[in-house]
Amino acid sequence: MSIRNDSDLASFRRNRTILLEAGVNLRVLRDELGLTMRDVETATARIAERHENDEFAVSPSRLSEIETKGLIPSIFRLYSLSVVYHHDLRDLLSWYGIDLNTAVADVNLSLPPKSHRCDVLQSASVVQMPTRLDPGFDARRTSNLGRMVEQWGLVPLTYLASFASDHYTYGYIGSKDFTMYPLLPPGTFLQVDESKNKIAHGMWRSEYERPIYFVETREGYTCCWCTSKDENIVLQPHSLSPVAVRILRHPRDAEVIGQVVGIALKLGQWCPLESLSDGKPESKERATLN
Repeated sequence: MSIRNDSDLASFRRNRTILLEAGVNLRVLRDELGLTMRDVETATARIAERHENDEFAVSPSRLSEIETKGLIPSIFRLYSLSVVYHHDLRDLLSWYGIDLNTAVADVNLSLPPKSHRCDVLQSASVVQMPTRLDPGFDARRTSNLGRMVEQWGLVPLTYLASFASDHYTYGYIGSKDFTMYPLLPPGTFLQVDESKNKIAHGMWRSEYERPIYFVETREGYTCCWCTSKDENIVLQPHSLSPVAVRILRHPRDAEVIGQVVGIALKLGQWCPLESLSDGKPESKERATLN
């Protein structure tokens, strides 16, 4: 690492401190279990043999450098150490500055153009949420929730199991997918109920009541209204969307993953479409990130 200014020096020292502290934590784990470096070498050699990959093995000299000199272990060796020390790999990663719970926030920094499943949110083990509200909070009235929260806290996701279900999956509307625009603009996160994968037919009083489905096609994922006709499925975009209606064979060419039952989106990030190119919308992005 080349140090050019005081900022680089401060960053270097901070990273160095993190690595040294991580090594100390690993040493403490080993001591608590009464393991010698030779014990770790023998155990990780068995893991390497089982996986037929020598990268899983941790020699005493390498372990010493990890514990005392701030050497960063490879992903293979870090896995081996988590297994040998009977410790959660996520904890070991957090010691090196990689907190999987931050993926929930960091995912907004990347906006892929195509709609897709979003599995990165499953990596979070805790979630920050209100743990105490103002006694004057009235759920019947629209209010500034941020001002009504007296305390935020980290809550293990296991405690929220009653609010979740195995049949939920999560999706993301790509930055170039305008199928349900402006009802669901690009960048919208979706909660999809996979148990509701049958197309419902009926009359709806407004577009907000009509079920929206998350659909997988040969070209990828899309989010749209659906109707079925014989062996075909009609993928219907929003009436103001520039995307054309598609009729595909079901389930050979299009499969309904489930019904959208929840969304999370940021408003005011997209300008109106002004032109089309080859039948595809060209968007003017103002600020996809705050």
